[in-house]
Amino acid sequence: MQTHQTTVDPSEIAKFEAMAAEWWDPNGKFKPLHMLNPCRLDYITSQIAAEFDRDLKSAAPFSGLRILDIGCGGGLLAEPMARLGADVVGADAAERNIPVAQVHAEQSGLTIDYRHTTAEDMAAAGEQFDAVLNMEVVEHVADPLGYLTACRQLLKPGGLHICSTINRNPKSFMMAIVGAEHIMRWLPKGTHEWSKFITPDELFDLMRQAGLEPVDRQGFVFNPLTWGWKLSDRDLSVNYVTASLNPASPSG
Repeated sequence: MQTHQTTVDPSEIAKFEAMAAEWWDPNGKFKPLHMLNPCRLDYITSQIAAEFDRDLKSAAPFSGLRILDIGCGGGLLAEPMARLGADVVGADAAERNIPVAQVHAEQSGLTIDYRHTTAEDMAAAGEQFDAVLNMEVVEHVADPLGYLTACRQLLKPGGLHICSTINRNPKSFMMAIVGAEHIMRWLPKGTHEWSKFITPDELFDLMRQAGLEPVDRQGFVFNPLTWGWKLSDRDLSVNYVTASLNPASPSG
């Protein structure tokens, strides 16, 4: 039972509840995430390794790190983090995602603490993590600043926050909505609302207001010729990812 404010948007949760069973189908409704996942993981693992001085070539490079995947879905990021040795909590406000994630983790021989909860509830309970993965969630919440503030509160001092979302401009409307939802039909129509997209400058400003210190941003760029994604330090026009830190001296 929630007794305090939440940034969850019930209509957004309902969209993902309806798709829950398809999380691990690489050709289903989450095909775009399966295609993007290797690129996302490259960024995430390199940022965590650099921040915590870990060697990705070692057996369990993230051993001893507690990582939260907020908006974990079916576990597409939580499972690789667990394989790298991290103590992983996967949280999602869409209740139907959790049993899907739990079953797949069990089948994969992985121990992951999956929970049907919100960032605000976890922050109120005093949970703390070395890193928070906040991927493709912020464009779906009712109050981005409140949500990012909760994410910052979930970080230990000096902790790493990785957040990806979609830029707001005519190109992103054509690519993420017209292209992905209407032409390619990678996603059900109505999955995204263009007005909720956030520009990189807006996101950095929101992060600073939330008490985070932005340190990096890069674009995820789709190449229709290779049918794959790559990172770009110049092209943040549609999908992009950011890294920020919770200052060692908390600002509130």
